[in-house]
Amino acid sequence: MKILDYLKDNILYLDGGMGTLLQKQGLKPGELPERWNISHREDIVKIHCDYFDAGSNLVNANTFGANSLKFDDVELEEIIKSAVENAREAIDRSKTQQEKWVSLDIGPTGRMLAPYGDFDFEDAVEVFSKTVRLGAKYGVDCIFIETMNDSYETKAAVLAAKENCDLPVFVSNAYGEDKKLMTGASPLSMVAMLEGMGVDAVGVNCSLGPKALFDVVSEYLESASVPVILKPNAGLPKSVDGETVYDVWPEEFAEDMSVLIKKGVRMAGGCCGTTPEYIKELTDKCKYIKPVKICAKEDTIVSSYTHAVKFGEKPLLIGERINPTGKKLFKEALRRNDIDYILKEGISQQEKGADILDVNVGLPEIDEVSMLKTAVCELQAIIDLPLQIDTSNTDAMEVALRRYNGKAMINSVNGKKESMDKVFPLAKKYGGVIVALTLDEEGIPQKAEDRLKIAKKILEEAKKYGIDKKNIIFDPLALTISADKTAGRETLKAISLIKEELGAHTSLGVSNVSFGLPKREIINSTFFTMALNSGLSAAIMNPYSSDMLKAYYGFLAINGIDDKCLEYIRFTDTLAETTVTAVEGKNVGTTQFKSELQRAIIKGLKEEASQLTKELLKTSEPLSIVNEEIIPALDIVGSGFEKKSVYLPQLLMSAEAAKSAFEKIKETTVSEKAKDKCTFIIATVKGDIHDIGKNIVKLLLENYGFQTIDLGRDVPPEVVLESVKNNHAPIVGLSALMTTTVPAMEETIKLLRKEAPWCKVIVGGAVLTKEYADAIGADKYAKDAMEAVRYAEEINKMEKDI
Repeated sequence: MKILDYLKDNILYLDGGMGTLLQKQGLKPGELPERWNISHREDIVKIHCDYFDAGSNLVNANTFGANSLKFDDVELEEIIKSAVENAREAIDRSKTQQEKWVSLDIGPTGRMLAPYGDFDFEDAVEVFSKTVRLGAKYGVDCIFIETMNDSYETKAAVLAAKENCDLPVFVSNAYGEDKKLMTGASPLSMVAMLEGMGVDAVGVNCSLGPKALFDVVSEYLESASVPVILKPNAGLPKSVDGETVYDVWPEEFAEDMSVLIKKGVRMAGGCCGTTPEYIKELTDKCKYIKPVKICAKEDTIVSSYTHAVKFGEKPLLIGERINPTGKKLFKEALRRNDIDYILKEGISQQEKGADILDVNVGLPEIDEVSMLKTAVCELQAIIDLPLQIDTSNTDAMEVALRRYNGKAMINSVNGKKESMDKVFPLAKKYGGVIVALTLDEEGIPQKAEDRLKIAKKILEEAKKYGIDKKNIIFDPLALTISADKTAGRETLKAISLIKEELGAHTSLGVSNVSFGLPKREIINSTFFTMALNSGLSAAIMNPYSSDMLKAYYGFLAINGIDDKCLEYIRFTDTLAETTVTAVEGKNVGTTQFKSELQRAIIKGLKEEASQLTKELLKTSEPLSIVNEEIIPALDIVGSGFEKKSVYLPQLLMSAEAAKSAFEKIKETTVSEKAKDKCTFIIATVKGDIHDIGKNIVKLLLENYGFQTIDLGRDVPPEVVLESVKNNHAPIVGLSALMTTTVPAMEETIKLLRKEAPWCKVIVGGAVLTKEYADAIGADKYAKDAMEAVRYAEEINKMEKDI
């Protein structure tokens, strides 16, 4: 039986942890567990067999870290070949009779993707592709992408799987206590992106125990139209007599899992700390539970790298200003390749309340493919709003959709067969909500009923590509009333017909209705209100227009969409502030910040931060710029990060903007005074090649003025000690992502305690807790980068006081 057929009517049981079991079998600190597929074949086969005998249907081959960043091509192929053979051998040896399959296990690379790191998206796709091709070659039944804490890396892995095999693809992500991925994605945003890309099951693994993941899993069950996966840890780890143990025992684990299986989880197993005993308890506890029927969800959703936006809850505003049509300054910016102009336009629209940003950079004289890709990537680096990819150039559309981090809006397709043949395959591959214009080879129909016919034709064609109605939004096209007095009325009627007869959402470029008329805002705002009353789901509009916003917030308040009129009140407050600002001659949009430089740093505008610093240096001392401008801006962002109102990508881009300001200060003769804090040694411990967390901490420490020495990844304890001694460093930071490398962290701490007792040790990483850090002798457990910086500041102050 094929695994997807089995999933339709059955609960599929997964395996549990591998790393902790290998440690018990003698895996040394820093030793790569994938090599055991060859060197300790019998141990690997036995672990797989024990899981099958405990009731697992699907076992992951021992390939979690098997990629070309760790192994050369020859060794990588031998490892994956052996891993699959070992799992197949376990099936043959297993004594139980349930259905059994083998998956290719794919974990994260440990590298941060650009723009937040130095690893290009396509390079990540190629790394994963090599692994996928080998897994498919040697006969796995499916691809299991797991423990991903970055939505962008997740997308790279999914693309690799989809482009290099035709096997089922399952994806589970690792969420923190804040119910977000490390880079900020919510569960709904991940479901939207992954379902859009055609993944066969989605879910959650690692990080926490089943109880702690209850809310995250519940969100998945509410929003997913495909089977939901749950592979939690056995609670939280701690060190007891030098051994890693977890605080949730098999009976409690099985009880907690049974609750979520009864709610609808369809694929269940364990991650770190779980063993065959846990899976046996799980399968015994749940053997009589009937699977909950998986129902298709009809929500229309777009997403960014942090959050999802759902159509239908309220009318949405799509900012129209990133578009050269009728905008002389924007056209000039595109010709100069002035990306900062585009970024500032995006930020301003976000501040004005736009829910989604339209991105159109089409000019005949520029390379639209390259420019659209750049604009999308740069906008997503500093703005967390979903984007609408707006182009008639399908080459540019594909490049932008491929690089887009989330589920985008696609503007547009129309009823012409040529248009649908080009756009629908892209939407099917990359996911997206398609804006469909109600025109065809005959042009734009005058009557609303004929536009409805085109909408129906588009839906029928979309079905052939497997694209659901929920992923199409119709634009019934606003035509100018100065040329046709019935144009406005027919468009409004078309909005109503599409909503009532098709149950579909609509979007509209509102301002077209007033073309050629004086005082266009009067017509636009009136037409906008009437369109909203007809059921319009979203409007592409100018968010700087106070008349349009007055109509919008008034409509929300009158129709009871704006609870207690809070949004309306906030809007009227901004109107009052804008009036005062205009009277006083101040620059609107910067009054919430102490200075232009602080705003540039907080918003992540690197070029602007650099230029503003250059100008400030003409009138201010370098140290005053650091202490009064840069550090306070970083503190604002850091505080937001700690309060979970700012997420990692925003923190990193602000740090990069601050870094560009520091680069200007370095050019002055007294620049080194800006970096007068103590030395901080930082490293990822022996055997661990994951350096995302380390690099984040390093970037922030440098911006706060610490002399940071980065020893890199896979660093032996002796090398850490040597650097601490040579620099008489008062602080060292150690990072580990995997349970198999935590012993190397403990070994390093023991060596430092013996040979460099003056040195304070900060530790961090996904597998650590405060209790665990205390048990292995660390001075400080930092749950995130900002906490590491705060502790370093304390140590630096103590050093200064001595």
